Formats: sequence, structure tokens, C-alpha cells
Amino acid sequence: MSPGSTYTEDFSATPESVPKARAGVAGFALAAGAGGERLDAIRLAASEAITNAVLHAYRGRGGSFQVSASCLPDELCLLVTDDGQGMQPGGEPGGLGLGLAVIAQMADEFQIVRRSSGGTQLQMRFRLRVAEPTVTPEDREPEPVRLS
Repeated sequence: MSPGSTYTEDFSATPESVPKARAGVAGFALAAGAGGERLDAIRLAASEAITNAVLHAYRGRGGSFQVSASCLPDELCLLVTDDGQGMQPGGEPGGLGLGLAVIAQMADEFQIVRRSSGGTQLQMRFRLRVAEPTVTPEDREPEPVRLS
């Protein structure tokens, strides 16, 4: 897949849409070059963001959400967008409230944007290649001392 490739799909805000949307994002991420722990991080963050849209955006009213992903050189950008009311303080009981913290930990960058047209957009960025650690001279094993 080349940089500039995109994936966009609309889903109804129902529990049945969560695995479908997650699978779409994971398939795109895999084709973009994500693998191993990076793919797992993208899949988990996407699942949490999608679940938030389903559970909190419409509060029992019908609605939809959109998932968009873009492949950039060595990174993937993911947007989960709804037209709903968003999460409110003291909102619905029953959840642990850890989803946004999980997303923030999995993504390299994460932002919550309230849309001027209504609704919420969760913006995530993931590096696809983790930089190799830099080895400095201080990190190297010392040369053995030769006794003559």
C-alpha cells in the first residue's frame, strides 16, 4: 500500500458494528505495514474509540459513525467521527471509564475534537515503524582488559 491510501466506511451506531469496524481498520493497518504489537495497539485503540461512539454518542437514539484511516510514510492516521452528543460528565453508568486512557496509551498522538457541526471526532496517529534504539559508546560493553 502506498502513502496517501485511505479507508473510509460508515456504520450504524449499534453493538454489531463494533467488530465490523474494528476488522476494517485492522485490515487497512495490516496492508499499510502494521504488524505485531503495533497492529495490536491500533486494533485496541480503534475498538475503544468505536465502542465509545456506539455507547455514548446517541444515548439510545439511532445514529451512525464513520471510521477513516490514512496511510502516510511510516504512520497511520485514524479518525472515528460521530454526529452525536458526546460523552458527558457523570454520564451513563456501567462502564469503567478507561477507554480514552487506553487509546491515549496505545496511540502515538491522540486528540478529542468537538465538531462545530455537532458530534465528536477522535483523532489518533500511530507510527508503523518503531525507531531502533540508538547505541551510544557509553552503552557498549567495555573491551576486555588484556593482561600481558
